[in-house]
Amino acid sequence: MHKLGFTQSVELKDGLVYFYLVKDSVEDYEIRLINNLLEVNYLELVNESKSEGFRFLERLVFDYKSGSNTFSKPGEVLYGLFNRAGLLVAIGGLTIDPYAGDNKIGRLRRFYVARNERRKGLGRLLVDTILQEARTKFKIIVLYTDTEEASQFYRRIGFIKEGKYPNSSFYINL
Repeated sequence: MHKLGFTQSVELKDGLVYFYLVKDSVEDYEIRLINNLLEVNYLELVNESKSEGFRFLERLVFDYKSGSNTFSKPGEVLYGLFNRAGLLVAIGGLTIDPYAGDNKIGRLRRFYVARNERRKGLGRLLVDTILQEARTKFKIIVLYTDTEEASQFYRRIGFIKEGKYPNSSFYINL
C-alpha cells in the first residue's frame, strides 16, 4: 500500500496570497499485477476515458478479449492501481514493441489515470513500477502520445521526446 495525497491550498490574508501544501485525507492505493483483465472491474475507467475522447482502454479490453494482446509474452505486464475501496483508478501495461523488430525494446501501452486521481503522484508511481519490471527484460521503453498533458507528464519523469523509434513519440533508456 502506498499513502499519497497532497492538495494545494490558497489563502488571502492581509493582502498577501499564501500557498500551502495540505495533506489530503489519507487514502491507500495498491498496485496490483493484473493476470486476468476480465476479472477486474474496468468499466468505469473505460467509460471515463471514452468521455475524454480516448479509445485506447476500449481497445485494451477488445484486444484482451480477442486474445491479440493479453500481456502474456516474456517481459510483458499489465498493472492496475486500486484505491482503498478496490476501485481501479489507473492502468498501464508493457509489451514487446511490435514495431521495433528488437525484443529488447518494450512499449508502454494503455496508460490511463482517472481524472480525479491525477496530480497526486499516482501516474508516476505506476510508471515507476512498470519501468522497474521492464529493467528485467528491456533496454529501451518507447511510447506514443499525442496530447500535451501526457507529453508534459512523460518529460517530467525522464522520457525523451523524439520519434527515434517507429510509431513512438517518446523513449527512455533503462
